[in-house]
Amino acid sequence: MADNVTSLFRSTAAHSPSMAALTREGGDGAGPVDFCIPCNPYFPTPAMFEEMAARLRDIVTYYPSSADTITAELCTLLQLPPQAVAMGNGSTELITWIDHLLVRESLAIPVPTFGRWTDQPMETGKRVDMFPLQESSGFALDLAAYAEFIRARGTRVAVVCNPNNPDGGFLHRHALVQFMDAMADLDLIVVDESFLEFADAEAEPSVVQEAMLRPNVIVLRSLGKNFGLHGIRFGYLVANPALTGRVRSMLPKWNLNSFAEHVVFMLRDHGGEYAQSLQQVRRDRLDMASQLSALPGLTVYPSQGNFLFVRLPVGAEGTVVRDRLLTEHRILVRECGNKIGSSSRFLRLVVRPQVDVRRLVSGLEQVLYGTRRGAAVPEPGAATGYSSGTAAVDRLVGATNGAGVLGLAAQAMSAPAPVPSPVPAASNGSGVPLPAAAQTYPQLVAAPAPAPIPAPAPPHIPTPTPAPLPQPVAAPVPPIAPAAAMPGPTPPGVPARGGLTAAQVRGTNGLTPAPATGWPNAGAWPAAAG
Repeated sequence: MADNVTSLFRSTAAHSPSMAALTREGGDGAGPVDFCIPCNPYFPTPAMFEEMAARLRDIVTYYPSSADTITAELCTLLQLPPQAVAMGNGSTELITWIDHLLVRESLAIPVPTFGRWTDQPMETGKRVDMFPLQESSGFALDLAAYAEFIRARGTRVAVVCNPNNPDGGFLHRHALVQFMDAMADLDLIVVDESFLEFADAEAEPSVVQEAMLRPNVIVLRSLGKNFGLHGIRFGYLVANPALTGRVRSMLPKWNLNSFAEHVVFMLRDHGGEYAQSLQQVRRDRLDMASQLSALPGLTVYPSQGNFLFVRLPVGAEGTVVRDRLLTEHRILVRECGNKIGSSSRFLRLVVRPQVDVRRLVSGLEQVLYGTRRGAAVPEPGAATGYSSGTAAVDRLVGATNGAGVLGLAAQAMSAPAPVPSPVPAASNGSGVPLPAAAQTYPQLVAAPAPAPIPAPAPPHIPTPTPAPLPQPVAAPVPPIAPAAAMPGPTPPGVPARGGLTAAQVRGTNGLTPAPATGWPNAGAWPAAAG
């Protein structure tokens, strides 16, 4: 692949150039092995692709049915009421409408995470309160600490991605339900389950059924990722009919294309193959994690998604590794330096079949260690700063430290906070101290999660000392104060006033890995609640 193909990373508005652009630039009509885009490699089956190819002329010639017709068919498969479901042209279309219709002025999100949850509300002038996931705790989300952070900031919308992208961190269903109970007074809670069907930590992890019964909860689900068809652009959300109706009223009648319709109507006959493809991805995830963990200095974090978050050895720079893998080995990886809360030392690697993983491991060995295994070869290069890939978002981040337009007045009003004394820690009965948040929200605290393989080193950048933790506001929350009276903005990647440092974060999500189970009945289509 030509060396100038790496210039595409600097000219694209996305985190990576499209496969079409890479294929054109490569000059030989073939793209690289894709470890970047998190897609199911086993579905659709070859026979399904042959069927679609045979119908191509009709699919691209004629109008699709209305979105209502396609949604009704999907709901029959998923055993969901159509009035509780809205289908979109990709989950990003639904995120856009959620922001425009349901986010009034502030949104909280753990970082690092999927970039549209930070960029989209900032583009429309909302305050984005970013709760940093700590490298020292394996990027595990402590729901108790997150709840207290939301109260301290006065945030009105909370987002949780389960599993989270890019680290694959997982939260059990009972913990999320307790979080929804504790945050019942918020304007909105969004649980993004785009990668949940790849998880096997529990048999029924989805909160879809709870969302339909609550007035302020939306669950977002992906179809392109699960079905291996990112190019079709389709996904859906589930909520109570009042919330769903607000979103559906804004969607065009034909917002779904004919390919999406054809695939949805094919699925009724291929539930067994789909379930088998998920089981294979789960097996591949374990094998791939094992192979990568054997590379010296490479840290692999536990994941329940169809990807693995890895920290490169000391001295390795992510953009250099990415570019050399692409130009020397025709392998495309996701370097995470432009994710808020991450850095260029991290890669997200999609789970792929073993033959591709062997090629990846071989390429990493040559790029990281040269002709031998050992310490990583240092690469010169300046540190990679934050860039969303979108100029408008970069300007907002630069002007407001991630607070959005509403944070400008708050930034002017905020004053330096006094440095607190250490917070006395309670115990969870096992001798492990609990964070201050756990004393306020004990129902959200679970047992410690397993350590990464191998355990990550402490962060090399000192974490700022937080201000004293304010007393949480008891529900229901009083009317929202004007923006100028709000606390100062949340700088990207560091605790806000009222946030927690790595030293204070000790409670985790209680994840206990379980063997791959698949769906109980591989011959039937899996229900959305499964």
